Amino acid sequence: MQLEALDSSAFSARRARLLDALGTTAALIAAGRPSPRQYRANTFPFRAASHFLYLVGQHLPDAWLVLDAGDATLFVEAPAADDELWHGPTPGLSDLGRALGCDVMPLSALPARLAGRAVATLPAIDAPTRARQAELLGRPVQAGALDTPEDARLADAMIALRLRHDAAAIASLRRAARATARAHEAGMRATRPDVAEHTVRAAMQGALLELGMGVSYEPIITVHGEVLHAHGHGHVMREGDLLLADVGAETPDGWAGDVTRTWPVGRRFSATQRDAYELVLAANRAATAAVAPGVRYRDVHLTACRVLAEGLVSLGILRGDPDELVADGVHALFFPHGVGHLLGLDVHDMEDLGDRAGYAPGRTRSSQFGLSYLRLDRDLQPGMAVTIEPGFYVVPAILRDPTLSAAAGDRLVRAALERFADVRGIRIEDDVLVTETGHDVLTSDIPSSVADVEACRA
Repeated sequence: MQLEALDSSAFSARRARLLDALGTTAALIAAGRPSPRQYRANTFPFRAASHFLYLVGQHLPDAWLVLDAGDATLFVEAPAADDELWHGPTPGLSDLGRALGCDVMPLSALPARLAGRAVATLPAIDAPTRARQAELLGRPVQAGALDTPEDARLADAMIALRLRHDAAAIASLRRAARATARAHEAGMRATRPDVAEHTVRAAMQGALLELGMGVSYEPIITVHGEVLHAHGHGHVMREGDLLLADVGAETPDGWAGDVTRTWPVGRRFSATQRDAYELVLAANRAATAAVAPGVRYRDVHLTACRVLAEGLVSLGILRGDPDELVADGVHALFFPHGVGHLLGLDVHDMEDLGDRAGYAPGRTRSSQFGLSYLRLDRDLQPGMAVTIEPGFYVVPAILRDPTLSAAAGDRLVRAALERFADVRGIRIEDDVLVTETGHDVLTSDIPSSVADVEACRA
C-alpha cells in the first residue's frame, strides 16, 4: 500500500467540521472494497468511496471511519505477514495514524465499537459493502435510501460540507483541469481521417498517464456525437466528420475534471458545422457569464436554452418567438439534457445522494422533456464547482418520435435541418468555479473558438 503525499490538516479540518455538524450523532463512513474481475486476486483498480476520500484522502481498501463524540477513528485491516513480499513496504497502524492525523485501530475492533449503538451511515454503491454496513449496524442499509433520521442528518451534513470546496479541494480541481487540458490538446493533435476513434482515446489517456493520472469517467470519443453516452471507440473517422471528445482527468486523490470539445476530423469545419458550432459556443459563453453567487443554476440552464433557441431561429431550423420555444420545450429537440452538474470528487458530485444533493430543499424536477434531466437546481455559492455544457444534437430517435416532436408542431422546419446533414452532435463543456465576485473558468486554456480549434488541428 502506497500513501499519497497529502496535507493531513485539510482532512482533519473536514472531519472536525462534520463532527461539529453531527453533534451527538455517531457516523460510519465506508471506503468500499476491491471488486474482482474474474477471480478474487485479480481485481479492478481500487478507488475509495468519495465520502470516505473526502474525509481521509487515501484509497484504503475495506477501511471504515467512525465519527463519534468529537473523535475520528479509522479501522483498517492490519498488514498480513507476507504483505511486504507482494506489495512492498506496507505502513502499519501507527504509521497510518501519524500520516492521517487520526486514531487508527485494527478492523477486528470495529464490531465491538458499534455494538448496540444507533449509528448513521451513507449507503455504499456496491452491494457487498452495503451488506457489511447492514451487518455492522444491525439494520437494513438499502441502495439509494436513507433508512433512519440519523442517516438523513449525516447526508445533509455531508452535502453542506462538499457543496462548497475548501482551498485544498480547489487546488486539486485546478490540477485536474490542467491535466484535462493536456489530454484534449493531445486528442486534437492525434485526430486524422481514416483511423479509428480509439487512436484518439489512446493519445488522450496516454497524456494523463504521463502525469500519473487516470480518467474520472469512461471517455466518450465519437464521431456520433448525437449519442450522448457513446462508449464504443471503434468507428473509423472520415474527412468531413466531427469528433466529440468528452474526457476528464482524475487526480491521484480522486478529484475530477470533466470537459467536452468537438473538432473537425479534417483541418477545418464546414460552413454548416461552423454555424452550429458557433451557436453552441455562444450558449456556453452566455451560460458561463451568468455564473455568480446567488444565481439559480436553473436560470443558467435557461440562459443557454434561450441562446440556442435564438440561434436555431436564425438558422431557420425553428420558427417563432425564442422565449416561447423555450417555455414550450421545443429547443429540447436539439438540446435534451441539462446544462451541467456539480463537480468535485465525483464527476457528477454527490450523485449517489440523488436530488437531495442536486436540488435545494423545496425544489423538484420538472416533468418537461429536457428540463427534467437538469441535475442541479441550487442557488450558486462561492466555492461551488459546476460544469457548463450546452450542445446541439440531431437525434433521429427524438425527431421521429411523435410525442416528443408534438410540442414543436410547424415550428420545426425539417427542410432547413436537412442542410445540417454533416452535423450529428456538438457539445462544448467547461469546468467553472464560483468565486466571491463571479466565476473562474478552470478549463479556459483548452481551445474552444473556431480559430483556436482549427489552429490546433492544423
